[in-house]
Amino acid sequence: MPSTKSSLCIWLIATLCTFLACDHDKNTAQANDQNQAAKTESHAPLSFPADTGPPPTFDGDRAMQYVKDIVAFGPRPIGSPNHKKVEDYIISHLKGDVVDHDVFTADTPEGKFPVHNIIAKFPGTKDGIIVVASHYDTNYPLRNTSFIGANDGASSSALLLEIANQLHGKPRDGYPVWLVWDDAEEAIKPDTEMPFLDDSLYGIRHLAEKWQADGTSKKIKAFLLADMIGDADLDIERETNSTAWLESVVSEAATRLGFQSHFFAREGAVSDDHLPFLKIGVPSADIIDIDYGYNNVFHHTTQDTVDKLSPKSIEISGKVILETMRILDKMDPLPPK
Repeated sequence: MPSTKSSLCIWLIATLCTFLACDHDKNTAQANDQNQAAKTESHAPLSFPADTGPPPTFDGDRAMQYVKDIVAFGPRPIGSPNHKKVEDYIISHLKGDVVDHDVFTADTPEGKFPVHNIIAKFPGTKDGIIVVASHYDTNYPLRNTSFIGANDGASSSALLLEIANQLHGKPRDGYPVWLVWDDAEEAIKPDTEMPFLDDSLYGIRHLAEKWQADGTSKKIKAFLLADMIGDADLDIERETNSTAWLESVVSEAATRLGFQSHFFAREGAVSDDHLPFLKIGVPSADIIDIDYGYNNVFHHTTQDTVDKLSPKSIEISGKVILETMRILDKMDPLPPK
């Protein structure tokens, strides 16, 4: 049992640490409040259309089956036979739809690889485009392990397949929607050997550059990225690289559907597939739950397996994206780029 003097010292140290920690938390909170206030002040107040009509339809159980189908192929890094199988699987679900293929060869630190972006186009009545994207490759440095990327790649790819189900043969009274399964998002080298942004996003960078060159990017009203949205403990963060007003539309969609408790309790910057479109001036939002497992313990590990996911989480994410699209359809005018 420690002496009274020792106990007093321990108590004083603990008290001082608690005081300093609280002070640090307060300063951090103030800084976040100031940053958020600055973002709010930099945009005119958004005017949202009336909340009318039934909520969007999305089959979470069917989407979860797509996840299981995709991970059943095993690891699917670019250049692998399993990667090609997933390409074929995605395309097989888009029969009867207009599908474009952006195919090229990427020059990477590990050599040249074929890259295949898959774009499914669904018509609308308005002039413009809403893009919804997800990468479908798995982590390349983990290619010789059992890593199957159930959440990181499969969950959002499955989400897009289910959104496609909701759009098949149903002309939209709104903007055309293009679903993009982008390829070669994952870095070829580990982050410890090469900065992520110098060695990643090969597919989506190529697509952004292509659409900027041919004028398509000027028609895109919003770019919505889905990533890691299947976590059973779903907590989508306000991603601070994203376009502030578009993130606010996502928040409004979540609130209208009663899912606000799963959105924007925390915020942070994420380097992800939306950056190339932000770079060329397209309003973009990253819908991502980057904290996968306690302290992100499952991310980019062999523990990223289906048992960590929930069909309800995928359903929530899918419905919020569909509701975001509906709000954007009726917002006139949209905030300037």
